[in-house]
Parts: sequence; structure tokens; C-alpha cells
Amino acid sequence: MRTRLLPLLIVLMAGVLLALGFPLAVSLAAAQQQKVVIDRIDDTARFAGLAQYVTERPTGSRRAQKDERLATLENQLVRYHDVYGIRAGVFYRNGDVMASADHFQVPESGEGDEAFREALAGRGSHDPKQVWPWQDRRLYVASSVIRDGDVVAVVVTDSPTEKMRSETRHGWWLIGAGEAAAMLLAIGAALRLTGWVLKPVRVLDATTHDIATGRLKSRVAAAGGPPELQRLARSFNEMADHVEDVLEQQRAFVADASHQLRNPLAALLLRIELLALELPDGNEEIASVRTEGKRLAQVLDDLLDLALAEHAPADLRLTDIGELAAERVDAWRPLAQDRGVELRYEGLAAATAWADPVALSSALDAVVDNALKFTPAGESVTVTVASNGSSATIVVADGGPGLTEDELERVGDRFWRSGRHQNVKGSGLGLSITRALLAAGGGSIAYAPNEPRGLRVTVTVPRTGG
Repeated sequence: MRTRLLPLLIVLMAGVLLALGFPLAVSLAAAQQQKVVIDRIDDTARFAGLAQYVTERPTGSRRAQKDERLATLENQLVRYHDVYGIRAGVFYRNGDVMASADHFQVPESGEGDEAFREALAGRGSHDPKQVWPWQDRRLYVASSVIRDGDVVAVVVTDSPTEKMRSETRHGWWLIGAGEAAAMLLAIGAALRLTGWVLKPVRVLDATTHDIATGRLKSRVAAAGGPPELQRLARSFNEMADHVEDVLEQQRAFVADASHQLRNPLAALLLRIELLALELPDGNEEIASVRTEGKRLAQVLDDLLDLALAEHAPADLRLTDIGELAAERVDAWRPLAQDRGVELRYEGLAAATAWADPVALSSALDAVVDNALKFTPAGESVTVTVASNGSSATIVVADGGPGLTEDELERVGDRFWRSGRHQNVKGSGLGLSITRALLAAGGGSIAYAPNEPRGLRVTVTVPRTGG
């Protein structure tokens, strides 16, 4: 769940940061250009004030004054260019040069010509188009020279934009660095948030798995996380307590019923044996009743064993399951030979794991017994022990008829037996008892088809614990 929730939060936070950062970057670029434009407007206004007197018609001694003012204007334009690197000029209405620096002329087209014509029309200062950091453009600002209410000339400045674009890039870099830092902080916050929110869910999932595998005492610590999940944890614990009580009552009932029925059944079997003495030998009805009575006694014994297996705690210890499996194979080999089945041991000679030796031996006996029941003469049953980093396995593979996919889903259920194997002796509780014995120690049992035929049973026990 975290792998799905965390990317969603990161995408949302990245969208928010971009939504804030993009307008901020645009605003910064506009502010940098506006600052330059305002400076140019002030400069052109100053030059326009000087040019206003130069444009007067000279008469007599005023011609000398005009020449002096024009020289002053030209000197100011030249100094302005030398100091700031900005070309500027004052132009008459027809575009002729009154004074300029660095041979500056009114551009014949483009933004410079547009700025000149707007100022000539008296529409105020030209507002240049936005210059972005990747655009190598120049900035033109123009102001009107007005005398007696008429526009008699225009001052035009031609500014390079490298410095302005450099400052904008620097500002954008700072914004990007701030956005990256904010994104890292947001990712850290998202990790903490998802961890805080999902920790109770992970604990609940682990506890659910423990209960599903037979560790019914497991409970969720209802602390941390959102209040809703804390309430869910408390409700789950209440449900687990109720389920445990119900199962405990069921176990007690099965154990008590099995125990109470054994004595009357034993008395009934004894009376059947006494009655058989009064009847001719080989009476089929007596034999049938005796067989069914013994089968019922076996069912009661298995029910009692199942109740005890589900209730008794496991005595876990570090066990050499390789040695244990080899010992059980040796114990079952005479029966296998009587049935014409080859029973062999393969795999590791020694493999340690944490298990209850008695319970594991009983479980392995049930699996091997089941394999020998259904394996015809001439076939083989193989017991293989393997080990990896976290668990050890005992695989029992037989050469019997095997099970279908539907039957594999039900194998191990209480009292379930395949419809194809009803003639084989058994109560349908052996594998249920095996699963209960393994679950008490943290182990498990799994079933799969064996190639080319038969059933493959895998018993898994943990290698860590204690």
C-alpha cells in the first residue's frame, strides 16, 4: 500500500510546488525587466529634458546657445554609453539624428521602430515585450520630447539584456533550489506520514497472518496511527478474543465428547466380541459391525488428537530435521517394503531448524503414512530435505494417483476425503492434525502435483526463532 500511496502524495506535492514556483519565476523575470525599464524611462526623461531646449528655433545669439546645448546633449549621450554600455539617441520626427552615441540610428523595423512610433504618437513610454533568459534580445525604451504641447523629437535607448537575463537566471536558480529543498522536505514528510498512517495497517496485517496460521494469541497493539485505525485495532482485538473463545469452546467440546464417547464405545466393542463368540465363525454381520466400531474408535482418537494438537503449545528447540526425517524414513521402510513401495531419503544429511521434535515427527509420520497408502506397488516415495536462508523444508513426493486442482484446494480440511479414495482406510483427520501440529511451531504444509504423477507435500519450518 505504501508503494501506491507514497507516489500519489509526491505527485500531489510536486504539483503544488510547481503551481507556486512557476508564477514566482514569471513574476521574478517580469520584476527584473520592470526595474530595467523604469531606469531607462528615467534616463530617457532626463535626455528629453536636455533635448527640449535644443529643438527651439535659434535666432541671433541663441544659435550659439543651441550649439552649446547640443554639444552638452551629445556629451551626455556619449558618457552614458561609455559608462553603461547603452546606446541612446535623440531623433527628430522624420527620424533624422539630433544627437546620438556610437552612431545609433532609429531601427527601421522591430521593437525599436515600434517604440519610436509610439513615443512619436505621444502615447507614453513603450512597454517592451518580456525578455526571457534564453532570448538574446535588446530592450528598447523611448520617450517623447515635448515643447508647447507638441512632440518635436523622440529619445530612444537601446539596452543590452545580458545582465538582466543573468540576474533572472540566478533568481530562477534560487527558486529551483528552494523548490528542490521543499520537495525533499515534502518527500521526508510524506515518508513519515505514510509510515505513521500505515504502521497500524502493517501490524494488523502481520497479526492477521499470525492468527490465520494458528497463533491465536497474537493481538494488535492499539497505539499510534490515526484514531480510526486505532479503533479498528481495538475492534480487531475484540473480534480475535471472541473467535479464540469460540474455538476454545469448540476444542473443549470435541475433546470432551471424544473422551466421553470412548468408554461407551469400548464397552460396545467388548459386547460385540462376546456376541461373536456365540455365533458361527466368519459371520459377515459381526465382522462388519466390528470393522465399523473400530473405525469409529479411530475417528474418536483422531478427534482427540486434533483437539490436543490445536490446544497444546509447541516445545520449540533447535532440531536437526535432516536426522529426524532420515529416522522416520527408516521407521517406515519395513511397511513400505511390505507394500512393494520404494521409500528413499534424499537431500541434506543435516539441516537445523526451530521445531518441536515430537510434533514434527508426528506430522511427518502422517504425511509419509498418507503417501504410502495411495502409492501402488512398484512406485516410489521420496523424502527430500532442503534448506535456505530463512526456512528448511521436508518434501514428500509419491507416485500415487495424485489430486485434481479442485481436490488440492480442499486437501487438509477436516473429514474431507477424495471421492476416488473412499475405499482407503482413514478418518480424513490426519492431515488436519498435521497442519495444527506444524502451525503451533510456526511451520506450514503445502500440496502440489508431483511430476509426472502423484502428490508433492512440502513441510516448511522456520530456521530462526527460539
